[in-house]
Amino acid sequence: MQILPTLDEKDVHVLLLDPAGPAHSRVHELLRREGMDVVCRQSAEMMLEVLEARCRINQVDMVICCTLQKGMSAGQFVRRAKATPAMQGVPVLMLTEDVSSRVELDCFESGADAYLSSSAHSDLLLLRIRTLLHLAEEKRQLHPQWHMRRARVVIVRAPDDETLLDFWNDPSIMDHENSRDGTEEAGLGELLWRDGHTVTSVTRSSDLLNGGWLTGPDGPDCIVLEDIQDNETDLAFCRLLDQRRQALREQGGTPFRILCIIQAARFRGESCVAFLEAGLEDLVPSDMTPMVLALRIRAMVRRRRENEAFHQREMERQQSALALEAAQAQASLAEALARANKELAKANEELVQTQARLVQTAKMASLGELVAGIAHEINNPLAFTLGHADTVERCLHWMDTVVQDEDGQTRIRRARDRLAAMKTGLGRIRDLVVRLRRFSRLEEGEWRMVDVGEAIETGLALVRHRLGRSIAVDCQLEAPRQLVCQETLFHQAVMNLIANAADALNDMRREGQKHHDGLIRIATRLYDDVYEITVSDNGPGIKESIRPWIFDPFFTTKAQGEGTGLGLSIVHGIVQAHGGTIDVTDAREAGDGCQKDGQTNGGRGAHFVIRLPVHETAEGWAVREPERHRAQEEVKTA
Repeated sequence: MQILPTLDEKDVHVLLLDPAGPAHSRVHELLRREGMDVVCRQSAEMMLEVLEARCRINQVDMVICCTLQKGMSAGQFVRRAKATPAMQGVPVLMLTEDVSSRVELDCFESGADAYLSSSAHSDLLLLRIRTLLHLAEEKRQLHPQWHMRRARVVIVRAPDDETLLDFWNDPSIMDHENSRDGTEEAGLGELLWRDGHTVTSVTRSSDLLNGGWLTGPDGPDCIVLEDIQDNETDLAFCRLLDQRRQALREQGGTPFRILCIIQAARFRGESCVAFLEAGLEDLVPSDMTPMVLALRIRAMVRRRRENEAFHQREMERQQSALALEAAQAQASLAEALARANKELAKANEELVQTQARLVQTAKMASLGELVAGIAHEINNPLAFTLGHADTVERCLHWMDTVVQDEDGQTRIRRARDRLAAMKTGLGRIRDLVVRLRRFSRLEEGEWRMVDVGEAIETGLALVRHRLGRSIAVDCQLEAPRQLVCQETLFHQAVMNLIANAADALNDMRREGQKHHDGLIRIATRLYDDVYEITVSDNGPGIKESIRPWIFDPFFTTKAQGEGTGLGLSIVHGIVQAHGGTIDVTDAREAGDGCQKDGQTNGGRGAHFVIRLPVHETAEGWAVREPERHRAQEEVKTA
């Protein structure tokens, strides 16, 4: 039954300690069915031999220990197994018939990773085994070098000391209490080698303190000093060795451990303060058995490697924190840069718009001076001519009473008709001059009541020469004619839109569509506190690809020398100054009826829509000024 995704279970090596033996073990049969490599032994002593052999070739992924009835207990076996450095990352599961708290405490004190009732269901047992295997694999992936590296032990022998030359591998040195059964015990060097350590034996000299082998990446985990005396030479060597260790600590590394073997008589009969002051961490007598001494070295190596692993994790944590801090700083810098770029783009846009307004202001100032001068020069002869026209009209009236013949009366009537036509033309000139003078005196900051119809007529009068006879203008002013706003909104903005529409229609006629009847429709309507002004035509329209840029200053599609590219930009600025919006679509899609019935050769047409926020006042409808509009919106929100 597959309960949890695992590693390839054919590559999982399990050591099973079960008194029932492989033939009668339920656990052995269960794991074999799952495809795992299982080695089963009935006694702890036999399993320790298998464990040592398998650790040398790195073929132990998990150890399962059942409750033992005789010999070495399960707890003792786990303690012996965990003392092996190669077993540090291998999970140990204990199966027991007794699930009391005492057994649980003994299980974890011995170093086991988990325990379970031996009568547990097979599915639960498999789930626990696979979970432990996954956790062990995660640890190995986090710290592969720490788990795979063999501990390094360096034994420093005393020079010319023949008495202890064979101490490390001499099996005759035994603990008499442990050798009563006549079995021989392996030497210390073999015991350390069985534990998976790398053991190196060197002769003590001052040259050992030179070079980087003590503080390099392949430095020792534990240094064993043999037969150290309390003379000045040996103590000086210990101090220098301790200095190298302190230097390693200052460099951020994990210092190696130092264990010293001194003569048993001196160890038990004299003070050892001088050795400890020289920097030695642990002292043992020379008559300590290899087994006990190996346990001491194992403990020192284990502590050093645990500190190394902790230091490595701390370094990784600091690096992660620095990387996170750098990433946050980079993100903050990127955000600040993006914000600065946005502000710069906005400032640049405002600068371009300001430049366009300055150009237009200069043009309007020049135009105003020119119009004012022309109007003044025209007004004098115009007033003189109109005055004499009245005199001529009075003379014709007098002659009408004096001349009685038919030929004279005919001439008088003809003169009266010519005089009426002349006065009509002079009146149109006078109206045009008045409108020009009014247009030249516009002030952007002045808000007043504007007659929408009259303002539109003024704009049409100024661009009448562009319309000609082929372009008709249709005005559908449904909104109130009186509106408080800036006069430039209708005199300049609407005039620019009409002028652009007239130019587009004239371009169509020049390009071959001479029979196309042009139509410009101007409409206003009021709804939901929005004053809407639309200017539509049945011309070629505006391509969608260039619509995002048509309101940019100096953008134009006209031929060189025919347009400044400021018309729509100025319209956009005027509408924004009123807190409104301006959009453009196709006239056909807008359905404003600008396409004439039966007309198929026309374009899609352009449909400009200006929407202004308005409110009703005592004087009538008024455009909301932007500052006042924002303050009112903030009050509504609050």
